[in-house]
Amino acid sequence: MIAIENEAPPKLIVDPPLLEPLAQGRVFIQYRTENLRVLPVFGKGALEVSPRIGHIHITVDDLPWHFVDASGETIILVGLEPGVHKVLIELADPTHKVITSETVEFTLPDLKKSSSKN
Repeated sequence: MIAIENEAPPKLIVDPPLLEPLAQGRVFIQYRTENLRVLPVFGKGALEVSPRIGHIHITVDDLPWHFVDASGETIILVGLEPGVHKVLIELADPTHKVITSETVEFTLPDLKKSSSKN
């Protein structure tokens, strides 16, 4: 790794949930980062790595806890009740300090009501 002088600030770009899985009660949220690579590397020493590295924190419906993901893959949520939900996605550095965040809101259909119409 080579230090990069004056690195641009990290960005988090979050897409709305994919419509087809959402209609089936599953949530697929794709995201990407700029000027930061999502990797499973943690701790104060990792702050010195360049190009910059980090991970994401995911909080569903304002719950008092979040989970951490360092895969860089699509966020998949299943088992949520029908109705309106929101997901807070935070881009964090290797020490879990939040750099930036995006919130996604969506509505899951009531599949029981949909299937009883058939």
